[in-house]
Amino acid sequence: MRKSYPSDISREQFEKIRPILESSKKKTRPRKLDLYEVFCAVLYVLKSCCQWRMLPKDFPKWENIYYYFQIWSKKNGEKPSLLELVLKKLVERSVLTTVEKKTSFCIIDAQSVKNTDTAEEKAMIQVKDFRHKAPYRS
Repeated sequence: MRKSYPSDISREQFEKIRPILESSKKKTRPRKLDLYEVFCAVLYVLKSCCQWRMLPKDFPKWENIYYYFQIWSKKNGEKPSLLELVLKKLVERSVLTTVEKKTSFCIIDAQSVKNTDTAEEKAMIQVKDFRHKAPYRS
């Protein structure tokens, strides 16, 4: 069991994108690496901007992570890479879940709506008045 990092995603989220990542390579023999660990390591590098060789030791070897990153990052003509597709899918899902959790109404009182246009003007007038006053002399 490795340490959890802020860049990690949940296993449930990963299971939704696993088929896309697995489609990048033909499965000829069983994988020795857990794709979840590999993907979390890629996310760690993308988020922290660290060098490949500086990946924490709890992740698989950096060479393996880099190998998968290269495969997932390849563009197919004009189409986006698998990594781009997966990241967009994750962002869409997280945005949707946070939007669903938020409230769907807002209360605005009439006084604050009336003052929004004039507040900036009043502030500018006060700044101008301050500049035009004579400096304080003792």
